Amino acid sequence: MAVDTGGAPTVRDLRERFEKGAAAHPERDAVVAPDGTVVAFGVLAERVRALAGALADAGVRVGDTVGVCLDRGPVLPAVLLAAWSVGAAYAPLDPAYPQARLDFMAEDAGIAAVVCADRGRRWPDGVRVLTPDAAADGAHEAVSVPADTPAYVIYTSGSTGEPKGVVVSRASVAHLVDGLEECGAYGAEPARVGWNASVNFDASVQQWARICRGDTLLTITEELRSDPAALAGYLLRERATDLDATPSHWSVLRDRLVEAAQELPQGLRLFLGGEAVPETMWQDLATSGSVRALNLYGPTECTVDATAGWIAGAEPHIGAALPSVAAYVLDDDLVPADEGELYVAGPGLASGYLRRPALTAERFVACPFGPPGARMYRTGDRVRRRADGTLAYLGRVDHQVKVNGLRVELGEVEAVLAGHPAVASAVVAVREHPRLGRSLAAYWVPAPGFDTDPEPLRTHLRDRLPEHLAGMPLTALDALPLGVGGKVDRSALPEPAEQRTTDTGEDPTPTGDLEVSIAAAWREVLGRDEVLATDDFFVLGGHSLVALRVVADLKKRHGVVIRTRMVYENPRLRDLARAVAAAG
Repeated sequence: MAVDTGGAPTVRDLRERFEKGAAAHPERDAVVAPDGTVVAFGVLAERVRALAGALADAGVRVGDTVGVCLDRGPVLPAVLLAAWSVGAAYAPLDPAYPQARLDFMAEDAGIAAVVCADRGRRWPDGVRVLTPDAAADGAHEAVSVPADTPAYVIYTSGSTGEPKGVVVSRASVAHLVDGLEECGAYGAEPARVGWNASVNFDASVQQWARICRGDTLLTITEELRSDPAALAGYLLRERATDLDATPSHWSVLRDRLVEAAQELPQGLRLFLGGEAVPETMWQDLATSGSVRALNLYGPTECTVDATAGWIAGAEPHIGAALPSVAAYVLDDDLVPADEGELYVAGPGLASGYLRRPALTAERFVACPFGPPGARMYRTGDRVRRRADGTLAYLGRVDHQVKVNGLRVELGEVEAVLAGHPAVASAVVAVREHPRLGRSLAAYWVPAPGFDTDPEPLRTHLRDRLPEHLAGMPLTALDALPLGVGGKVDRSALPEPAEQRTTDTGEDPTPTGDLEVSIAAAWREVLGRDEVLATDDFFVLGGHSLVALRVVADLKKRHGVVIRTRMVYENPRLRDLARAVAAAG
């Protein structure tokens, strides 16, 4: 089915591309898992039809939204494609998120049904719950849908204290895949693609949707993401051709994966995105003989990628606009300039923010350079147009930041902090650490009658925010520093205070082999002289990528094997040691 995109180039619906490819090559590998599970295209197509039938029997119709609460694995592509087959959008609901956040997202998205492996998890009233192996009595025939039918709703950090859902259409996703094919980012021959990004982030779309063009997905678990040697072995064993990563994650994986790429027949094609590529990393990749790297840029509101550029030469850049994407560099008066804010237009724009018409109108504005009714998206990114037409990224014009590849609205964390009765005012800032890299730090002024104990605030944050937003140092101040205009002067904020978990009356000295080994790994990775058994990993400055290094260090130096998620679930050292012991 070709879809009519209202004057934009016609594109093929990805669900139909998948079905035609599966019928033509039913025996080809569609999905491969680290445990050796292989799902052929023909088998996957049957699973999609069966689950689509179950969704239809549950009352899911064209235009509805299906919640997806699953980890990356062989069943996930079938669930996403089944939602599309009944004309529904999918909304990722990370199983690791706090229940309050999941409840908000499920209610805000108005999900009609949720596919979840955990039968014991509760959902809002009226939501039908299906397991990934659900099936109807008969196979379901996929329905045709208009081009503007939503494909997915992905929630991003919101400045008001609540995440906001970005709605992207089926045509926009099809334009993304077509554009990456046309510019040469995707090769002509079927590829074997490492699926590295969580489905909760839009970067996953450019990875998993490749199954619709006949590529094979190599699913990468959280455990593999944290073990460079094991990941390299998996990619080598499965003859991977492509891999996506953030620059921060690549810095952890680099040495092992370069070694593996040298043994792969075609080398490794690396897709970097989510944050700026450091100059030293750029130059390293530009001279690599076995890793051919592409730098991709694009906000969630522009369907993953708006620009792309091969990593070559000395100066980092974000490349040029993808086919059918228009990139405008404008000054404050919306006049074209060599340097200014980047605005993006074209059929790849998202439909807008779910249930937020005012915010949609603020960010998706009339495009004076296109046909009547055309829109463009204000990215909030400053860029410079280079002599060759490519764009150099210069930074943000607001308080949205990227921390280890994850988009963060500082205002969201500040609003959640300010919602605690102990907080009179709060501000969140980004800190650059020479050893730990980029991380968040919070500063707060206690309300009258409250002390400076940060533990109630820490619990408050973890109950409402995902760990990449909740785990940070909390520094109490008598007052926030203000500039001449009366606004908080972030540059005058002090270094985060040295923090330790509140005294629980326990002996804080690490005891036993596990506690001693974990303490040694934390000291090494965090660069600390002392680590106590009662210390909290995130309070000490740890974050997601540092957790990967801890897991790798424990395995390499101490022979202790743990899952990265254990660190999030048990951030206190003694609790982590107990969890590792219990897991055997």
